Amino acid sequence: MRKSPFTKLKYLITISLAIFLLGGEPTEFGSEKTFFHGYLIQKPIIRIGLGVNLEQMKISASSGMKIYEVKTNYKLIANDVDEVLLRGQKEKLNEKYVIQIAQAKEREKAEIIAQDVKTWIDHKVFVEDSSEAGSSENFKILVGDFITRGDALSYIVKLNRIGIQDTWILRKEITGSESKPLWILVNDEMKSLDNDTILYFIPSNPQSYLSYKGRDYRGILTLRATRKGIVIINTLNLEDYLKAVVPSELSPYNFPELEAHKAQAVAARTYAIKNLGKENDLGFDISDTPQAQFYKGMKAEHPLSTRAVEETKGEVALYRGKLINALYTSTCGGQTENVENVFLGPSLPYLRATECVYEKQNEWRLTSQANIPEVIIEGQDISHKIAELISLDVLSPETSPDFYYEEIKYQEAQVWVSRAQALLGKKTDSAAGDDSPMYLESFVELAIQAFDWKEGVENLLLESEKEFILGDGQNWANGDKGYLAYLIQTGVISSAYDYTNPQRILIRGEMVDYLWKILRNYHDFSVQGKFKRLSEEALTKTGTESEADTSYIEVEVDQEMTLLSFNPHTYLVKNYGGRYSFESEILLLGGEKVRWIASDGRLQLLEVIYPPYSNILDRSSLYHSWHVRKSREELTRRIQQYYPIGELEDITCQKRGDSHRVIELLVKGDQNQSVVKGLRVRRVLGLRETLFVIDREFDEDGRITHFTFRGKGWGHGVGLCQVGAFGMAQTGAGYKDILKKYYRGISIKKIL
Repeated sequence: MRKSPFTKLKYLITISLAIFLLGGEPTEFGSEKTFFHGYLIQKPIIRIGLGVNLEQMKISASSGMKIYEVKTNYKLIANDVDEVLLRGQKEKLNEKYVIQIAQAKEREKAEIIAQDVKTWIDHKVFVEDSSEAGSSENFKILVGDFITRGDALSYIVKLNRIGIQDTWILRKEITGSESKPLWILVNDEMKSLDNDTILYFIPSNPQSYLSYKGRDYRGILTLRATRKGIVIINTLNLEDYLKAVVPSELSPYNFPELEAHKAQAVAARTYAIKNLGKENDLGFDISDTPQAQFYKGMKAEHPLSTRAVEETKGEVALYRGKLINALYTSTCGGQTENVENVFLGPSLPYLRATECVYEKQNEWRLTSQANIPEVIIEGQDISHKIAELISLDVLSPETSPDFYYEEIKYQEAQVWVSRAQALLGKKTDSAAGDDSPMYLESFVELAIQAFDWKEGVENLLLESEKEFILGDGQNWANGDKGYLAYLIQTGVISSAYDYTNPQRILIRGEMVDYLWKILRNYHDFSVQGKFKRLSEEALTKTGTESEADTSYIEVEVDQEMTLLSFNPHTYLVKNYGGRYSFESEILLLGGEKVRWIASDGRLQLLEVIYPPYSNILDRSSLYHSWHVRKSREELTRRIQQYYPIGELEDITCQKRGDSHRVIELLVKGDQNQSVVKGLRVRRVLGLRETLFVIDREFDEDGRITHFTFRGKGWGHGVGLCQVGAFGMAQTGAGYKDILKKYYRGISIKKIL
């Protein structure tokens, strides 16, 4: 029976639509909209692989989804369901190993190398077309196959003997012919599907979204069989994809600078577009892993990053009119590296070693005449606590250390306590104290009564706890025992103090320490934020401050800017790793963490919390510097996975790049030695970065027992330094300036 023209047209439309949705066509750019059974996806479109070689899957929808089975035609197999379970047996896979011995940019050159090597060895030599991130040398010359890694390691010894030193073992998955069916459980009904079936999961309405492995996704999901087993793909608008990528790559919570996120958005967009179709044989463009771009779905989205994506919509980085390979690294440690030294490919003019400093870096100096000399109480300097209580008007200004070593009278102590009560909004005791000394016993009773802690003593402290804290406490009355134990438990009185004698007379320094801790039991009266810059903006002045003596600093708290006045009588404190010191002058670059106490916009105390002393832009990163200690045995096991060297004897750097990264490392064993190059150094040693030096420890026989790697940075060290971009943005740099610093000679252009 002949098919009617209408029937033919129907089949043609069906097949064309399936081809488009399965990725047979390249991603189109423009403002057009694409529909699939009423669901709209704005172009340009990108396909993200969420998992490969899967066995058990659960896909759910926030408010319903449709499921289509697509083969030569398509049909609706479920409508408006909330959840579906799938089980797909992995295709029967066996692993094999091959040895990479060289790379070439052109296939012809690669084939020549392969033919030459064949004359020297009795094993299969072949060329494979596949690229490594950051490299344009797409053709690898391989020797194989080997059933086990051990077989490959043994053969490397033979290759070394004929002069082939630069080797690398690659694990390959091979797909067998046998596989089991794909099963789907929907609406309590189990159904078997053919292995060539492709499933589409479409939200029932535009407001709905799909979820997989605890992550929510815009767009649609696709499930299909490939040579590497079952894969799940998220198809969505490119700009929506970037709204999740940018905050996944650069945390808006730790690095909240808009211009840095705009730079990240342009870099991520450029990388995504340049790599479209990279995994076409698996049905998607790029994966969701950090090896491509980290993509955590809708939950990762943040207003700051979304704004960055929207304000740079369609913008990419170009070099001489072509998209760049926009590589980026978390923390460069002070300088990025030339791409060829890390990825062992050709040099690229825009990916050159770049020092992570800002030539237009601002420097601001704050000066102060206020100072409190060191006051040591029970082995600790409490001068910064004195400054805080003076700034809060709990203490009257007094800077002589001798003052705090003198005994305190009950009347004076009561005044201090009353001021602390007022600060906390508590009723103050108007009864006047006398000139008798303040005994420890008297302070304990006064503190419990003044700060309403009696109920806590009665209800939150067990008798067994009192005995545990105080022992027999034979010198204390029973009632006071509980008071004392409560103050010790809450940290007001530390075990460093002598609390065995209730009649011990307190000195003012002890009283300062007690009151400071009591206030901290409630909350920190200082404000913490970030120093941005000195401001020229004038404020209306009151009091005795003069125009010449007053500066104005801009600080940021929760992304809100505040202006505070600073004068020579403001306490200026440096906090370096918990060690406090009063400074007459502090140099600030912008971005430093600060704490302050202010009254009516006037700073009483400014504490600068210092990162490592450095002008490097990524100095705020946790990985600006690091060290790792590894035993020789541990490293032997790691290295033997890649090179057959026997027992490790030593590791030495043979060559460093422009950034001082290790780009050639000699690993020497008792059976063989090998040279490790580029990014492989990081993989083989299991380190965060290749910017490091090595310390060694020896046993009595002179053998190395441990290696300590002291390094800087995190990542591969090429291209945009993400934390460095944040540092530049803190100084006021725009996103285009940031991009042009790390990618040399580029232009920024809107192409979408």
